[in-house]
Amino acid sequence: MGDVLAGIQATWEFESDSVLIRYERGHRTPKLFQALRERRIPHEALASVTLTPGKRGTHVLRARPRPGADPLIAAAAGQLREGNDPYRMVLPADREDAAVHFLDALRAVLPADADQPAVRYVVAAPGSPIAFKAYDARASFDGRYVDFRWSRTGASSTKWKAGDQSFAVGELSGVEWRAPEGLDGYLRLLRRTPDRAAPADVAADKDPAAVVFGLRNGSLHESLPFAAAVLESVQRSGPAPALALAAATARRDPADIAERIRHLGELRDAGLVTDAEFTSKKTELLAEL
Repeated sequence: MGDVLAGIQATWEFESDSVLIRYERGHRTPKLFQALRERRIPHEALASVTLTPGKRGTHVLRARPRPGADPLIAAAAGQLREGNDPYRMVLPADREDAAVHFLDALRAVLPADADQPAVRYVVAAPGSPIAFKAYDARASFDGRYVDFRWSRTGASSTKWKAGDQSFAVGELSGVEWRAPEGLDGYLRLLRRTPDRAAPADVAADKDPAAVVFGLRNGSLHESLPFAAAVLESVQRSGPAPALALAAATARRDPADIAERIRHLGELRDAGLVTDAEFTSKKTELLAEL
């Protein structure tokens, strides 16, 4: 057992070949951290470590993983907010000296090629089986197959016609995850075989290889670990997985925008979205034209 640094919502333990991060289970701890429980980060996964002043006299210890080292971070593709960063720990003011000691110890073991992407995932993804409920389906993954079982009330007619879906890990090339914190989050499976892949401009609610999160479904702490678990399995089964972030700045098909606005209108009429939420999201969608 090595040095232990206890912070707010997490404890980091320095070991000979890794850092073991344990997250607290309190009600103030982000649900993502509670779902992860603990993570072992091999030293070879780290790109850098910093210690900076935080709010109200606190200190923030932050590690940055190498690109391609952690499937969870790869799946998130830059969409995690600061409070949900599993590599960030806030420390009380009286632990500055201990934090500096821990910082120096970590910097001393950074890999020689820390500035280069990792060739494979070295941080373990959450184990399978794993499942979550999306707006239009129940998604499950057993380590070999990803299954989508459509909801009678949420799934589009296109998905109902296609029927429930099952995808072998070997036929996948990656995962596209759009954070559920907005009203248009989704999880899309990317397939290796071109003739089975949906066109890039097909909306997630009409793609049988995608599930739509919607309001109050497909939460971040359930869907992101799910995406990471699938990504890790995809990499083990073949070439490095492809990641295709649905960038918020990308221009979208006007028909897709109109369909999303129509769907939001239905949610508002059903009382699931407030007028203010509808107006705000409509403005965002129109800005993407």
